[in-house]
Amino acid sequence: MAVKHIPSNVIHSGTKGGKTGCGINTKDKPDHWTNSHQKITCDKNGCKN
Repeated sequence: MAVKHIPSNVIHSGTKGGKTGCGINTKDKPDHWTNSHQKITCDKNGCKN
């Protein structure tokens, strides 16, 4: 599953309401995140690997 950060348009590994693969907590600003099926574009460890 992927989660999209709406303001930056970056797609991370993970789900809304949890943490991304690179460790960002999506609960901090839930209105900035949406679940997605797009290709992951984050190049940080945990998301890309």
